Amino acid sequence: MDSDLFSRRRAVRFAQLLDEANGGRRHHVRSRADDQLTRLVAVGQRLVAERPDVQVDVEFRASLRAMLVAAAEREHAADPAVDSAPQATGRSPLLGGATARRARARGAILVGIAAGAVAVSGISAASENAVPGDALYGMKRSTERAQLALANSDLSRGQLFLDFARTRLDEAATLRDDATGFSAVLDDMDADTRQGVRLLTTGAAQHTDPAALDAVNTFVSGQRRAVAGLLDGAGSAERERTRQSLALLDAIRKRSDALRAAIACTLPTPVGSDALGPIPPGCPIGR
Repeated sequence: MDSDLFSRRRAVRFAQLLDEANGGRRHHVRSRADDQLTRLVAVGQRLVAERPDVQVDVEFRASLRAMLVAAAEREHAADPAVDSAPQATGRSPLLGGATARRARARGAILVGIAAGAVAVSGISAASENAVPGDALYGMKRSTERAQLALANSDLSRGQLFLDFARTRLDEAATLRDDATGFSAVLDDMDADTRQGVRLLTTGAAQHTDPAALDAVNTFVSGQRRAVAGLLDGAGSAERERTRQSLALLDAIRKRSDALRAAIACTLPTPVGSDALGPIPPGCPIGR
């Protein structure tokens, strides 16, 4: 499947789903991207319905407008059907069916991006400190899923997952009196960590470039210190659960270092992998 959310075919389908969600006619088609796109449409509707009274920064509005204008100009330049459309002389001719559909699709997408981006900016400000059990926590997680869907590469998604793992750690620090909630948030933190590390280590192995491993090591160093801080004053169950997260971070550092050594040895791309990504072979002695 094309990983670009706004490729032409997926863009048209996204516009159809937006149209249906806003009371438009039903399009009797389905695509492989429907599950992902439907979730994004639902997130957008929730953002509009539940957005708090938060003022959007003026600079954000200006930069968003510039982004949308640039996107529209790129679409116009890339679509020969737009340039070949008849020019108005006296009375405006009707656009051809395909051209009109593309124009509506682009319009719906740009409007959807604008509304969603403005809404996300307000919701993010209000839900930033939400923790499990708070009214806005579901919105906070939905916003994170939307960010992942809009990311334009696996490396970007990997970085986002690591950012989310840091966020889960902050949430865990506020739930230390709730053993069940504390453990559940650390489970989510470890899951986000594995996802992010796997994407970054896979990218490093595929491109034989250790740059992504630098991001992994920086994350591990800071995250390990912060996770270790959860041990202070914790009960036995919380301490044991925290040690599991520390062990995961230690395993990640070992994997990152092994991959870096394999890249330095110019070894072939690993064929095996696990939850942390590629499993590198050891460098031969003397290399």
